[in-house]
Amino acid sequence: MAKLLTYEQVMHLVNMEDAVDSVERTFDYFGKGEVINPTKVTLDLGESGGWPPYEGFFNAMPAYIGYQDNAGIKWVGGFLGHRKKANLPFICGMIILADPKLGIFRAVMDGKYITNLRTGAQTAVSLKHLFKERESIRIGLFGAGVQGHTQTEAISKVFKIEELRVYDIYKPVAEKFARDMEDVVEGKIIICDKVEDATDADVLITVTQAHEPFLSSEMIQPGTVVFPMGSYKEVTDELILDCDEIVVDHLEQALHRGALHRLAEQGKITKDNISTTIGELVAGEKKITNIEKKKVLCIPIGMGCLDVALAYIAYDRAKKGHVGFDFDFCGESYKEDLPERQL
Repeated sequence: MAKLLTYEQVMHLVNMEDAVDSVERTFDYFGKGEVINPTKVTLDLGESGGWPPYEGFFNAMPAYIGYQDNAGIKWVGGFLGHRKKANLPFICGMIILADPKLGIFRAVMDGKYITNLRTGAQTAVSLKHLFKERESIRIGLFGAGVQGHTQTEAISKVFKIEELRVYDIYKPVAEKFARDMEDVVEGKIIICDKVEDATDADVLITVTQAHEPFLSSEMIQPGTVVFPMGSYKEVTDELILDCDEIVVDHLEQALHRGALHRLAEQGKITKDNISTTIGELVAGEKKITNIEKKKVLCIPIGMGCLDVALAYIAYDRAKKGHVGFDFDFCGESYKEDLPERQL
């Protein structure tokens, strides 16, 4: 039987603390080579313009998690056009889990909530292993939507946020963010009128839908870590080339999408320019030294293993708590906890 779980049910099964713990553990095992994570496959539905005219995309993100003996895939998309007009959130997605021994489907669940949690958690975990000696941090945040909220919540689980400067092209959105986050951020929340006003921070996080860069090299001081999130173009090529260290989540993927894509196509950025992966940092295989004197670029575009691992926690809790609906898609039901001879 496959366990079917709705958005609301998943929300009650896992939280941000779970996400941070799960993401850190999965990065650790990925760094040790015990997680399989192919690069994303993208179905462009007009995100880059042209046909079809839906201003959206879907990503297929499969993974195998060794420490869970768990296989799965996330099918996730982002849409602006018709979905935005319908007043629906930008992100939509589903996650499917399967038993890797028998190929029987374990669960089908909404993936939007897990996507939002793990996207924030991957930033928090990256910062934890970049700023190992820090207890507090100052944030410059660009984009005050859902991802702005989850980035802030996740980082608050790892650091005391002593100051957060937020900029959004729609000031009322930034003002609502400040109200929403006043119990999460221990220090001051400053709403900025200009991009430049938000750059005085230890970490700069861009979670916007911008297609034109707005952060430039001269805005960044040594000791700053910049996170251009997702697949959008939010930082200039000069900023990228001026950084002393570049950290990515997935080497092959990072060179073919997101902030590094164009420079990689031009041959200006190669694998040799990548200092380390987040997994290698978490596993202790590599480290970034003298970070207070460097400009650091960290690009966690997103890996399916992070979603699949967190989804397994939701599935396991749902199974134990009798949450959700059981459905036999294929007529191949079995009890996973029985000895092999009784299957």
